[in-house]
Amino acid sequence: MPAITDLQSLHAYLECASVAPEVFNLRPDYRVVLLAVSGIQPGPSDTASEALLRDAESSARAELSKRPVTEIPHIAAWQEAYKAISAKPKKHRNSLEALTPRIEPESGLNRLTDIYNAVSVKYQIPLGGEDLEKYSGPPKLYQATG
Repeated sequence: MPAITDLQSLHAYLECASVAPEVFNLRPDYRVVLLAVSGIQPGPSDTASEALLRDAESSARAELSKRPVTEIPHIAAWQEAYKAISAKPKKHRNSLEALTPRIEPESGLNRLTDIYNAVSVKYQIPLGGEDLEKYSGPPKLYQATG
């Protein structure tokens, strides 16, 4: 997909995103937010992205000093959501639960991943990121099989 250079085209692209009905059948309270961020140059971790990871690590350590990772309110809520869809939360952890106890600035992979991992841990939300230029078609969320 070519770069989306204007706000109107980006809005139209995001309007085409979809969540399959079976997701809402499993969790009527499910909500998703799509964000588009520009200006993140592809490449390896750098001092700015590592600083974000250090800040997130500090937040995670402070939270983990008060309680185990599974008792952090947002993580506990995700565990309940997993149970509701018959997933085993101890076997299939969401990204936030898996990442919170092990985030470190040295664990950076690349700028984009560092940024969304840092935001996820600091603000306690499962979050992912994709390079829209590498996407084919609009984003879709559906229940996995297999």
